[in-house]
Amino acid sequence: MTYIPTSISPLQLARADYKPKLPATLNSNMAITEGEATQSIAHQKEIEEMFPHTYGLPVLTIESGPKPMQSPELNVGVILSGGQAPGGHNVIAGIFDGLKVLNNNNRLYGFLGGPSGLVDGKYIELTAPLVDEYRNTGGFDIIGSGRTKLEEQAQFDKGLQNCRELGINALVIIGGDDSNTNACVLAEYYKSINANVQVIGCPKTIDGDLKNDMIEASFGFDTACKVYSELIGNIERDALSAKKYWHFIKLMGRSASHITLECVLQTRPNYAIISEEVQEKKLTMDQIVEDIARVIKTRSDNKENFGVCLVPEGLIEFVPEVKKLISELNDLLAGKSAFFNTLETDDDKFQFVNSHISAESTKAFNSLPKEIQVQLLMDRDPHGNVQVSRIETEKLLIDMVSDKLKEWSAEGKYKGKFTALANFFGYEGRCAAPSNFDADYTYALGYTAAVIIGSGKTGYMAMVRNLTAPAEQWIAGGVPITMMMNLERRHGLMKPVIQKALVKLDGQPFKEFTKHRGEWSIKTSYIFPGPIQYFGPDEVCNASTITLELEKN
Repeated sequence: MTYIPTSISPLQLARADYKPKLPATLNSNMAITEGEATQSIAHQKEIEEMFPHTYGLPVLTIESGPKPMQSPELNVGVILSGGQAPGGHNVIAGIFDGLKVLNNNNRLYGFLGGPSGLVDGKYIELTAPLVDEYRNTGGFDIIGSGRTKLEEQAQFDKGLQNCRELGINALVIIGGDDSNTNACVLAEYYKSINANVQVIGCPKTIDGDLKNDMIEASFGFDTACKVYSELIGNIERDALSAKKYWHFIKLMGRSASHITLECVLQTRPNYAIISEEVQEKKLTMDQIVEDIARVIKTRSDNKENFGVCLVPEGLIEFVPEVKKLISELNDLLAGKSAFFNTLETDDDKFQFVNSHISAESTKAFNSLPKEIQVQLLMDRDPHGNVQVSRIETEKLLIDMVSDKLKEWSAEGKYKGKFTALANFFGYEGRCAAPSNFDADYTYALGYTAAVIIGSGKTGYMAMVRNLTAPAEQWIAGGVPITMMMNLERRHGLMKPVIQKALVKLDGQPFKEFTKHRGEWSIKTSYIFPGPIQYFGPDEVCNASTITLELEKN
């Protein structure tokens, strides 16, 4: 083959021709049916008082209708919010195509750099040639993303002014639980003042924690887990070949261990920690470390001084004594951040912290290595929480396990060799070219959002269910965002937020893991998934996650 320089890769060129599959109801005349009134998942009275105009809405289902659905001429704005997730570009493509089916004169605008683009009035019109360039590609680079929170009335009013200048009738916010919480707040405010701007959300997060009875999966989870599982499989193959390293691999998932659990099922490592189990059993760091060391010793006794251990990013927040410490630190730094930021040395910061937290938390804080203490005191995220991705939990575990094995070696209980390597897989999976599943799912979500807008609804999240069936059998519709909300402490105050979905310890995915983990820890039972395949038999290129299959079948 003769090399010809091009601006895009051969794979990207081939993927540009891929036509995402839609539910049959979106490929025909459409009608929307309404279910019964809904209520929030918790704190019903408080949530209803906070959202009087968008609370109690019915679930929407898109069905085949007697005639084509049409809309008056609409201008719609779209915002990519928060961290990237594979398939975001296809959501936009789905919105664009859906709007054009409703009315060929409909127009789509993209606000640049995330929610701040709405407030600052930075935008571009998303035309057919531009959208076509980004179909089936990874990343959010078509308009960029950002983490600005929409929570103040001044922001709402400025955004509304910019919408009116563009003649925008509706906004679609593509984001995770916090971004969709902001969408819900924005929808309520605009409804309360009769602004005539609808707000619709789309469920995005590779962490997989934006799901419930109505939202079966957040987009990007499938692709990200396949990317991480390929890398884990490669490392497993290397460990099996070299036979001299223990690999501790931290995976994304701040609040839930869905990514870790899915990667376990895809690759069968020797050890994996599920944060929710740690919390349920109230396991201390010493107990976790001793259990890992026990597996290392047993494998060493079998002449296998190698292995792979998976660690969820948010583990440290689930260890009881550290969770209490972090909660106190979050409240302390939220209330006294101005003074804390004047402290110049680490020792001054440590002294300040120890004088303002409980004795139990002081003990936990001082038991940690200095580098972990420093990481716990770094700047908070926009929600007032510690940035757990900066905490090198995998290295902390390596150090503590190494110390435990040295202790056992001195007592004559351990005679093996322990050499460990640390990895953190995060950004590697966030902008990958979407799998066929994610390419289809995200396109269907965007198309669904357009149909909901065309029906005049607001305060909804686009929903596509029945995801383990062929795409033609998927069920599209909308779920009221208030239905997913509860109250949680943020910046020291109780705030309405979408409830995160944690790993269910009585769910089939976790049960499948516990059924086999004893065998996988001792035997070398690795599976090597390989890279994402876009062309080939269904079981290779169109399968969804193992998690979804176990949950639904």
